[in-house]
Amino acid sequence: MIHDPTCPAGPGIPFRERVELICFALIIAQGVFLMAMYWQASWIVQPDGSIRASDFTYFWTAGRQVLAGNDAIICGPKVTASADPLLSHPPFFYPPTFLFVATALALFPYVSAYLGWVFATFALYVAAIRVIVGHRIGVLLACGFPGVLSAFMSGQNGFLTAALLGASLGLMERRPILAGCFLGLLTYKPQLGILFPLVLVVSGHWRMLFAAAATSALIGAMSWGVFGLGSWEAFFRCLPEYSHMHLTNSGDHWAKMQSLFVVVRLLGGSEGLATALHGIFVVLIALTLVVIWRSAASFAMKAAALAVGALLATPYLFLYDMVALAVPMAFLVQEGRRTGFLPHEMSGIGVACLLVAIFPVVMGPVGLAAALVTALLIGRRIWAQHTGAITPRVAAATAAYPKALR
Repeated sequence: MIHDPTCPAGPGIPFRERVELICFALIIAQGVFLMAMYWQASWIVQPDGSIRASDFTYFWTAGRQVLAGNDAIICGPKVTASADPLLSHPPFFYPPTFLFVATALALFPYVSAYLGWVFATFALYVAAIRVIVGHRIGVLLACGFPGVLSAFMSGQNGFLTAALLGASLGLMERRPILAGCFLGLLTYKPQLGILFPLVLVVSGHWRMLFAAAATSALIGAMSWGVFGLGSWEAFFRCLPEYSHMHLTNSGDHWAKMQSLFVVVRLLGGSEGLATALHGIFVVLIALTLVVIWRSAASFAMKAAALAVGALLATPYLFLYDMVALAVPMAFLVQEGRRTGFLPHEMSGIGVACLLVAIFPVVMGPVGLAAALVTALLIGRRIWAQHTGAITPRVAAATAAYPKALR
């Protein structure tokens, strides 16, 4: 059970039951929607049996190209998948290290690969959030988080990203070498790791840093040996085109992106202005993280700040990536269980979740707003720790419910 010692006793539904009911309602609503879409596989294949192109198509088709002996990484415009995926060749936007995953997926029929991929990575994501929270309520929070719907619908790698981010931070204190291995695996999305080396250096987590570097070097060398040097040459040759395409295409493409860069562009700012403002934003985030990680703040809040900072710092943040926002939220819940929740803290988490949930209605960067709300909640708790607002009395009140907090 979760107890909120800052909430006065009174009539109505207890705090724990309120949280569980809200999570359960979200799980039911999202589950019904997914079942309706998956029942006839209408989101995965066309009525005539041909593949309905999605983000997952890029992964699976790239794997099929590898198995057929073709180059998996190409430049050029997107090609819609045909009834025979080997006849199409959509561009592959990831480093060659991710071709291990793509090739494994291509060993299975498309529908089986799609369903197996999303549900397997979903299980890893749920496990990571459960470990961070340290209580079975973490399973409900992970499953009820609105960001999971986009990851299920797109077949993207949001669940895997959240799982690796959560595992690397969740194991950072207890198993730094294993945490570094998970961080090294996360380099398939290098844009999310730009702040980690800085934080690991200033905080003195050398074992995790070396383990992450060794893991990334190892999988890079393995991909070189398996897929050839040409795959890396093609990736670096195509990288400028990929970057330019993501940051200059407007319309629906921008609507799915959740970064400050795109907000400036949507408001009519030039590419130069958006780049400058986002760069300043990243510097501010980096300086803030240095101060936090050198402070006396609790580890949970340091980890939460790094997790949300990683999401805010990249200009390439899509809606399906927002499932990783559950990681800093999980650390907030972990800390709340340990020392007591601050007034309206859970309500703030609910607001962030609501912002993610309303994306289909507003089709805008509400994910960025959700990340900023989460960052404010983390900053508020760190400030409360610094000023002594979280007193031993609050911690003692939580400790009075030992069975509820296990």
